[in-house]
Amino acid sequence: MPPSPPTSPADAAPPRRGARLLLSLLAVVLVTGAVTEGARAWVQQRRAEALRAVAGPGDLRMISSTTCIWCTRAREWLTRHELPFEECFIEHDRTCAAEYERLGRPGTPTMLVRGQPQRGFDAERITRTLQALPASR
Repeated sequence: MPPSPPTSPADAAPPRRGARLLLSLLAVVLVTGAVTEGARAWVQQRRAEALRAVAGPGDLRMISSTTCIWCTRAREWLTRHELPFEECFIEHDRTCAAEYERLGRPGTPTMLVRGQPQRGFDAERITRTLQALPASR
């Protein structure tokens, strides 16, 4: 005859070892994710502070395309960190498109750092470039 089902919570079997292990693993994953995200935010804030210390009005100009997701991400990063920059769109501005052509159509975004072109957006590279170039102020 099979055993009868438990009649009260006290009669229920304790949680299985596998379930405890799974919960422990889930806790480790969640804590690791939170720590990683916090560290990433801290690094981004330090990069922004370093760039803000050397970038002034007119130092950064971004040549963008309306369909470029990397341009959108760069714009959002610069805006979120309150960095001064100008932006032009090759689809809407003839002068911008002509400058983009003159540079050999390197891709978007193209950052002009005190007039020096850099393909893509890299806050650390821009900071190093600004530190190496004479101030335009």
